[in-house]
Parts: sequence; C-alpha cells; structure tokens
Amino acid sequence: MVDVQQERPLYEMPVNMVGIRGLKYPIRVLDRANEFQETVAEISMFVDLPKHFRGTHMSRFVEVLNKYRSEIAYKELRPILTEMKQTFDARCAHLSMKFPYFIMKEAPVSKSPSFMQYSAFFEARLRDDFVFELGVIVPVSTVCPCSKEISERGAHNQRAEITIKVRFKKFIWLEELIEYAESSASAPLYSMLKRPDEKYITETAYDNPRFVEDVVRAAAQKLIDDDRITYFKVEAESAESIHNHNAYAMIERTK
Repeated sequence: MVDVQQERPLYEMPVNMVGIRGLKYPIRVLDRANEFQETVAEISMFVDLPKHFRGTHMSRFVEVLNKYRSEIAYKELRPILTEMKQTFDARCAHLSMKFPYFIMKEAPVSKSPSFMQYSAFFEARLRDDFVFELGVIVPVSTVCPCSKEISERGAHNQRAEITIKVRFKKFIWLEELIEYAESSASAPLYSMLKRPDEKYITETAYDNPRFVEDVVRAAAQKLIDDDRITYFKVEAESAESIHNHNAYAMIERTK
C-alpha cells in the first residue's frame, strides 16, 4: 500500500511535536502502603518530525506502548522513550501520563477510613539526556487571613488545589508530595467526615489561615529542605468563595 506519511509535505518545515494525546491505558504505579496500585492513565506520546516527511505513523505509538503493557511504571519510561526515538528515527521523544491515585485516609477524630483521590502525573522526555518529572494535584482547604482579621464573625474559606512537580536524584513517594501539600494549606480534605471530624477540620482551618502566597511558600520551603529534590514547581489556586475569580501563586526553583 502507498505510504502517504513518507510523501514530501507541501511546506517543508520540521514539526516540533507530533503524536497521540488522550489515550486511556491501564498502568501500575508504586504505592507506599501496598507496593503497587493499578490505575488508568491518560497518556500523550510525541516525537519530532523531520521537514521532509508529510506525517508520522500514529499506530506505532500504541504498538510501542503495548510492548510494555504488563507493567508500566517509572522504570519503564526510559525504555519506552528510547524505543519511540528508534521507531520514528526521532531526535526527541516525549511521554506524559495523568492518572487518579488513591490513598486510604482516616478521619482526624473518628478515625473512619475512606479512599481519597488525587490526580498524579508523570512527564518524561529523552533527547540527549533523560528527564523525568513526578507531580500531583492535591485538593485542600484555605481560610483567608484578611477576611478573618477584618470580620467580627467567621472568615471566608474555600477549596483550593496545590500542584507540585519535582525532579529528584533519589526516589520520592507520591505520598510524600501529598503530605507536603496538605501540611502547607489551612486544612486537608477527606472523603468522609463525621460531625466531630467536621468540627475539628473547620476549627483547624480557621486557626491556620493561609493566602495562596503563604501556601506556595510553605510548600516550597519543604521542597527546598528535601535534599533528594533537584527541581520543583509548586502552584496554588484557590476557588474564591466571595470573589468572581480564582487566586493563584507559583514558585519554581532549580536547586
């Protein structure tokens, strides 16, 4: 059959990234409490395309992935990227995975157990060097320090998200990044709370008001103090309960 992808393009210019995005695929990731956790990732895979090729063979991305289907975890990412470069005769390969990650958490007072869901992600690329980044999005609660200071009763509070992305020289658990995030907010979130738990969380958050600026600074200091981490980006975004906008702050550092 005619290989249309190998034809000369109308405009001969290189394409920086071409590939597939949004592929749902089962993976297995490391779990601190249970060794491994089975989950489903949304995967994107890209390579660069030379100027003299009209297109790339999209099915070959899935073929490469299928070779590792029995176990896709951190240690398989570099071999996958290497095979992508070889398969497509590419200079650079990119791979990202975003997936739900569950941790069993006990409520603070009643100790009632329930699963808490977080959104975790891997981002990896291989050109001359292999670069791997681990990240997680953590939902939390924040109380506004200004609102608490100026109000006679109460203070506005809201749900926020903290996103942490790191590179490391020694292994770090997703659970550790989640703990860094939750301890930097006014209070953590739980899937199930009894009334004594709700009272405890509400009062804890009120006693620990945080701007988004406070949140990213607190998380950044924890990441700076962790000698395993060589680079980090921490973001906080608060869905403001009395404003028609979100509040946002970010700190990024290479150590």
